[in-house]
Amino acid sequence: MTKILLLGLGRWGANHLRNLNNLPIELYVAEVGDKQLEPARKIGIPAERLTTNYKEFINKIDGVVIVTPAQSHFPLCKEFLEAGKDVFVEKPLTLTNEDSKALAEIAEKHKRILQVGHILRFDPATLWLRDAVQNGEFGKVNMIRGHFGGFKRPRNDSGVMFADGIHFVDLFNFILGALPKSVTAINHDFFGRGLDDVSLVSLEYETKHGKTWATVETEYFIPGKFREVIVCGDKLSAVCDYNVAQYKIKTYANTHTPAGGNDFKATEGVVTQIETPPEEPLLAELRAFIDSIKTRATPRADAWSGYDAVRVLNAALESVKAGRAVQL
Repeated sequence: MTKILLLGLGRWGANHLRNLNNLPIELYVAEVGDKQLEPARKIGIPAERLTTNYKEFINKIDGVVIVTPAQSHFPLCKEFLEAGKDVFVEKPLTLTNEDSKALAEIAEKHKRILQVGHILRFDPATLWLRDAVQNGEFGKVNMIRGHFGGFKRPRNDSGVMFADGIHFVDLFNFILGALPKSVTAINHDFFGRGLDDVSLVSLEYETKHGKTWATVETEYFIPGKFREVIVCGDKLSAVCDYNVAQYKIKTYANTHTPAGGNDFKATEGVVTQIETPPEEPLLAELRAFIDSIKTRATPRADAWSGYDAVRVLNAALESVKAGRAVQL
């Protein structure tokens, strides 16, 4: 049976614990203090598989799931990869381009799996959008807009762009099958922490279907919870609400047609509800990680995709400082 170590039982780590406990694995858990291990005890993880010193288990496991602050990702991933272990690490892979690239290279050198927690790649709605875009059902995708925000506690290990905006940056890279050519960003720090708490990132892509303009908005302030993506093509448009369990996508066969001179006619077409399987993306990505350990198949969210997302966000930070677009 595959032996997996879960490193970290914070807010998101608790969800990993729940899902990993439902998979056919032998689960080990590590945290910095004995009190933090209580959730693992409550669900029946044996005492001999709990520790406050993760190094005790390195030689006992096949892979590790790292759900710790972003600053710790590089040293932890490096340690486990060089010890010959497969690694799943939550996003962001790291906070710097250099560290992310180094981890991807270390994984390749040691022939290890390194999967990044780009969870939206494992949502069935995302797979439908990617396939529809790639197959030309949308025609030329003119624009994509994403809003990942809502009122919640700010993370303290990174700004909102790295904490939340990265979800949609990676999502757009995945759906379009490309990296943006140009990145422009505006960030604000209303809390005065030296970390952005409002971010607007503008991305310009060039794909086989033409140029696409994409925007990613993230913040901690607007009442509610928003996980919405809008894809607008010249043949078809779609609204995808990732908050919804199953019926996430509606498509609109809306078109603009020339009507002489500078005039265009706007025609509203058929509205269609798209049904996708009701699958929990976190469970799907953890199951995929376990499968990759067994089959040695490259993960859908591999280290290089994690590196690409980090590159885009660091270009966005450079844009904020320079006050101009940055070429990737």
